Amino acid sequence: MSAEAPVSRFDGMKWLVVAALVAVAVVGNSYFANESLLYRVLGIVALAAAAGFVALQTAKGASFWSLVKGSRTEIRKVVWPTRQETVQTTMIVVAFVLVVALILWGLDSFLGWLVSLVIG
Repeated sequence: MSAEAPVSRFDGMKWLVVAALVAVAVVGNSYFANESLLYRVLGIVALAAAAGFVALQTAKGASFWSLVKGSRTEIRKVVWPTRQETVQTTMIVVAFVLVVALILWGLDSFLGWLVSLVIG
């Protein structure tokens, strides 16, 4: 994953095409504001897909796609907790938060009482 894809001399032009497609989507959405929202969203999705496809053809896009594939592989290796473990851990966290909240409330009340004694 540390090996980078070779940089093509056309990468700059590809990024310009990506920027142009995004600009066309933004301007087109404003220009066709009176059209149906469905048509505008479909147009934006189509332009975003085209921009994504062009971006993936660059060196940075290829390395990004390699990162995505690698992270999917790593996610498959994760041992996820069972439902029971998740519920138990959540209950421990909730109980700890309640205990700390009570301690802070008590400390705040005590300090408020102490200050009111000093101030009068």
